Amino acid sequence: MTENIQYIFGDATRPIGRGPIIIPHICNDIGAWGRGFVLSLSKRWPHVEQAYRHWYQGHANKPFALGEVDFVEADDTITVANMIAQHGLRSITNPEPIQYGSLKLCLAEVRRFARECGAMVHMPRIGSDLAGGDWKKIEANIYSELCNKGISVYVYTLR
Repeated sequence: MTENIQYIFGDATRPIGRGPIIIPHICNDIGAWGRGFVLSLSKRWPHVEQAYRHWYQGHANKPFALGEVDFVEADDTITVANMIAQHGLRSITNPEPIQYGSLKLCLAEVRRFARECGAMVHMPRIGSDLAGGDWKKIEANIYSELCNKGISVYVYTLR
């Protein structure tokens, strides 16, 4: 079963619909949190940032590395997926820090978790801003790992 991505104008931290929802987003592999979509996450759910920092400091039961995902319960129906799919920060010497192979691994883990809890996926346009990614490549990964495997996906653009 193939699903299409539903594109929506709005705030991905305030997803439409009910039921279990996963909000995946891309994090870097150096523990930096403070620009882009994470600011909205921190404002709405400060404990999501705390969980990322805790994980980075080595206080979790899984490695903090490219291709890894940490699922953090934001509230009763929403789980945030902190996906490590960016190597370092965007700069002149690192214009495209997104790691597409790592993103693919992360999205496969999001798919597994979504199936386990019967969740839909709601996300911002991951990886196409601060991570310097090409949306067409990112979208292809979303289709191959989520939509083409029956997971409903909603992508939000702030107005």
